[in-house]
Amino acid sequence: MDLLPAIDLRAGTAVRLAQGDFDREARYGDPAELATRYIAGGARWIHVVDLDAARTGVPHERAALHAIVRLAREASVRVQTGGGIRSEDAAEELLEAGVARVVLGTAAIEDPALAGRCARRWPGRVAVGLDYRIGEDGVAEAQAQGWLAGSGRSLTELLALWEGEPIGAVVATAVARDGMLSGPDVGGLQALLAATALPVVASGGVSNTDDLAELARLRVSGRSLAGVIVGKALVEGRFGVPEGLAACAASA
Repeated sequence: MDLLPAIDLRAGTAVRLAQGDFDREARYGDPAELATRYIAGGARWIHVVDLDAARTGVPHERAALHAIVRLAREASVRVQTGGGIRSEDAAEELLEAGVARVVLGTAAIEDPALAGRCARRWPGRVAVGLDYRIGEDGVAEAQAQGWLAGSGRSLTELLALWEGEPIGAVVATAVARDGMLSGPDVGGLQALLAATALPVVASGGVSNTDDLAELARLRVSGRSLAGVIVGKALVEGRFGVPEGLAACAASA
């Protein structure tokens, strides 16, 4: 299971939001310095999100992203990025700039065929971002527009549309847990592993290395998680990248 340290960008700064709420923002300084720290710790991936672009569809943080990509390339570290990628041209621009994998969120939900076309054009280098909230009916609903709006589509409905496509990952974020250090949504991740053959990358709620070890041991019909994105726990020093990598290597 890969560890993907997260760097969320807003106004040129590394930030974290609580439950996707833009009014509950904590700032953590220079994104490049944070990336350098993660790379020095042995990270093999860095996950970068342009938060304002996720809401508007307009890129806001290209300079900060490109700085991270340059640092990562020098260390043979891969960068996965999302936020505001709403077209094939936008995906192409980022992939040609050195990003290893792009995450289509709102665009994939509103136009599932776009995700399929991009995946076929760049096999393994396109992920779909499914940020979800659990409704009163117990159904996981995909969120769009930077988590500001429900999509009216369930995760299982969307995943069925992409079966057989060469999608690199399904990045599944439990919005209610994101930035809360409340533990991952293990039940929801189990359901996702059961619902799709695509690689699943978990996001939201990790607070310590025990959470990572639990996710590393998770198995559904012999399948395990492909990765886990960790933001707040790393940036606040609850554990470091080396400890996180060791926990991700845990087995049942």
